[in-house]
Amino acid sequence: MQEFDPRRPTLRVTPRLMIGVAGLAALALGWRLTATESLAPAKPPLDPAAIVALQHAAFTQAEAQPGFTRPESIPVKIQSGETFEDAVQRAGVAPDEARQAVEALGEAMDTVHIKAGMAFDAAVAHPRGQRGPARLVGLSLRTGPANSITLSRTFDGAMRLREMEEKIRDEQTVARGEITGSLYESASRLGANPSMVGSMVKLFAHKVDFDRDLKPGDDFTLVFDRTVTESGRTIGTGDLEYASIKGIEFYRFERAGGEAQYFDATGKNIKGFLLRTPVDGARMTSRFGMRRHPILGFNRMHQGIDFGAGSGTPIVASGDGVVIEARRWGGYGNWLRIRHSGGWETGYAHLSRYGKGVRPGTRVRQGQVVAYVGSTGASTGPHLHYEIWKGGKRVNPVGAKVPQGTVLAGSELAAFRAQKNRIDRMVRGEEAEAENQELALAETDRVGLRR
Repeated sequence: MQEFDPRRPTLRVTPRLMIGVAGLAALALGWRLTATESLAPAKPPLDPAAIVALQHAAFTQAEAQPGFTRPESIPVKIQSGETFEDAVQRAGVAPDEARQAVEALGEAMDTVHIKAGMAFDAAVAHPRGQRGPARLVGLSLRTGPANSITLSRTFDGAMRLREMEEKIRDEQTVARGEITGSLYESASRLGANPSMVGSMVKLFAHKVDFDRDLKPGDDFTLVFDRTVTESGRTIGTGDLEYASIKGIEFYRFERAGGEAQYFDATGKNIKGFLLRTPVDGARMTSRFGMRRHPILGFNRMHQGIDFGAGSGTPIVASGDGVVIEARRWGGYGNWLRIRHSGGWETGYAHLSRYGKGVRPGTRVRQGQVVAYVGSTGASTGPHLHYEIWKGGKRVNPVGAKVPQGTVLAGSELAAFRAQKNRIDRMVRGEEAEAENQELALAETDRVGLRR
């Protein structure tokens, strides 16, 4: 047996080995946690829309007072002759609570001189067992395009008032859609206002027969100016900068004199001399040529084309000109005739009434409402009978070779091309983004199937 010598250091291998292994394990664990933390994707910050949504929903998702259910949001619209308190009470709130809420709101807005139609959301909690009035937990309303007020009940029962004002910005946006219903309805769903849709109808009316050319599912694209809030809500729309449908494109461009016009991709003014369709959304029901008259019962020349439309549908002037006739004319009923330049004239029959101020001698502009569809004269139902005259003789409106618009040149053409290229890049960028999203979704589906 080996003797123990106190002068020699004792060699304890196992404890030291265990300590070393533990240290290495700790280092490895620390490295793994650090690596995992660096590899894990950071949560993106909430966008403005999400922040606003959370702020708006905060009072509706609050815990109710003991004995009450979780609050629910009730939309309320102030009715004619109703006070603000009356409207709050209609949500099921007791009169004293309604009065307390309106008094609190009075610190931030005029609660007396209000207009019928003002809307707000009331968050109320009902007593368990449905006995007694509801408890007002909060109230939210918009006081301006980018301003809102939120009233919420604190834990001690007091009402807390918050005013919110979002920042707004001007931008150009690209909107894509499909024809479902009329062009007016389809464009409105993308955020186009009535004035913008009216511009679209007038422009496409030069190139598109709304009855025969447009079909459900046809794609169209718009580029327009708009004013938006931080949360992405559109509060105003401006000029239509670009539109395309059925391969037809037009671009807005301000000429040297400050007048804004629309041009095709080559710089040619797409404003034709006369519109192909003087009534929006109408379908052609009878063509130019010989036909059996629906009332007289024998064949005779139909010297125009008919558009079926509901009584009172607006009719627009096909081109700039001067009204030379606005009178009753035999079987045509109420008749309107407009003289244009170059020996061209257009006629409109069976009208229910004339547009405001339309009388002989009145100068009208292309696209201006000059009359309304009716069934006066020899007519079997509401429709527009439309004629085109050249040199005092009627010609077929379908295929009539009418003069075309102007063409940009020189410095104006160069400025137009620069603006066109900018819009094209916006449109192509949106198309590429949409394609990438479709590819990403398709790839996600394939991965899911493989699993």
